[in-house]
Amino acid sequence: MIARLTIAERQIGLWLAGLVTLAGAALGIAGRNDVLGYHGLLITIFGAVVVVALLRNIDAPEPDESRLSEYYDDPIRFGIVLTMAWAVFGMFIGVWVSALLAWPELTFDAAWASFGRLRPAHTTGVIFGFGGNALIATSLHVVQRTSLARLPDQVSPWFVLLGYNLFCLLAVSGYFLGITQSKEYAEPEWYADIWLVIVWVVYFVLYIRTLARRKEPHIYVANWYYMAFILVVAVLHIVNNLAVPISLSSAKAYSLFSGVQDAMTQWWYGHNAVAFFLTAGFLGMMYYYLPKRAERPIYSYRISIISFWGITFFYMWAGSHHLHYTALPHWVQTLGMTFSIMLLVPSWASAGNALLTLNGAWHKVRDDATLRFMMVAAVFYGLSTFEGSFLAIRAVNSLSHYTDWTVGHVHAGALGWVAMITFGALYTLTPAMWKRERMYSNTLVEVHFWCAVIGTLIYVFAMWNSGIIQGLMWRTYNESGTLTYSFIESLVAMHPYYIARTVGGLFFLTGAVVGTYNIIMTIRHEPSLARHPAGKLAADGPLVAGE
Repeated sequence: MIARLTIAERQIGLWLAGLVTLAGAALGIAGRNDVLGYHGLLITIFGAVVVVALLRNIDAPEPDESRLSEYYDDPIRFGIVLTMAWAVFGMFIGVWVSALLAWPELTFDAAWASFGRLRPAHTTGVIFGFGGNALIATSLHVVQRTSLARLPDQVSPWFVLLGYNLFCLLAVSGYFLGITQSKEYAEPEWYADIWLVIVWVVYFVLYIRTLARRKEPHIYVANWYYMAFILVVAVLHIVNNLAVPISLSSAKAYSLFSGVQDAMTQWWYGHNAVAFFLTAGFLGMMYYYLPKRAERPIYSYRISIISFWGITFFYMWAGSHHLHYTALPHWVQTLGMTFSIMLLVPSWASAGNALLTLNGAWHKVRDDATLRFMMVAAVFYGLSTFEGSFLAIRAVNSLSHYTDWTVGHVHAGALGWVAMITFGALYTLTPAMWKRERMYSNTLVEVHFWCAVIGTLIYVFAMWNSGIIQGLMWRTYNESGTLTYSFIESLVAMHPYYIARTVGGLFFLTGAVVGTYNIIMTIRHEPSLARHPAGKLAADGPLVAGE
């Protein structure tokens, strides 16, 4: 991969990797008695590995100019591998976290293995490691194919991909070491936040530069969703992580917000992270890979545009529904509830658009597990968005909030929507990226599909049941006006559901391991160049219906 860089690009890469290595060494020296010291060492090692990789190919011949007539897919291939690596890691930690609730002794008396440290490591590993790498890889693939334009250079895609994964490593290792900003969506250290801003700005500029070079005059709707994801996530990250470090030699920092302002800012960030990271980005994925796999144009391109603007506008106001019955002003709570209910319209428009696209292709859904991943993802997207609007209603929220019902809702979206559409996209993308006729084993794709569906259903139904039971037990009063059940009694009642959740997570993790093995074997399999020639700049087929 690195050998295909030009001499000038390798030199730029060496300069950047060298600066990262020196910065890591400086952080390590400054924070030698703090977590900062460990992270300085990690950054130094990361930068040194990149330097060594570039130096090994410093004498590689200049690539032929014919490469400019092909799409630049090397970072995409590496991104697919990283996506599956983070999937296995993040889901393994998730199963462990789930098991801790049923069997607390599984911490093995180690501080780093406590629930409070494993839980944010799981969240970051799955959402940002697995989901983020999938979004970066697929966005770089989609923007090139729909624009008929090669990426403008070969350094910035690698900087984005490797820099983003350095951020994920810093975040996860920091959680194990006990450092977060104590946010609901656990946030990493101040210097990692600054690094992510740099990486994300480069990502946005790279995407815009590619679109500016397009030969296709129309910007396909998937790119609208990807651009919204990139731009809004940057704004959310910067505002929510405004903090003052206690010193330049410490990883600790204090937020600029406090009290109800901090809560409001956090849920403005939290719900819009769901909106633009876990919804908009993956809708961009769906609007490209589902019609490509089904070989059918999008049912209604107009609906996809209307849905885009509806989601973009409504989601921005919905976060305060997480703060019902708190010190937040009542009108702000009501505003969040109202916009959350209105969100059902553009959300179901996208889900319906995806399912209607499959009209005339249901026989393919029956026979093709990859397309079935995407179909199930669209169904779960519709289900999760309905449930989200329902749970935002104040009367319903009084029963559901702080219970496992919310956990079930989150995982219906995370497993049923985000992971399913990602696996479908990767199974579509992998053979094309490595010029294979198909996946190594279609049977293993089928096994993965059923493991994922069974695991999701067990998990979600367990949490729906436990959450409703929790809510009812917590609000049941006896004749004297006191609570009928103690908190410990409600916790004991949850034990069988926590075991069931762990079983569901094991099913899903097993599917991810099977999928990773299938992708590895597909990569190792001999290519079929006759069916999959080099990625020449060419039209990408009918994605849009004539309307």
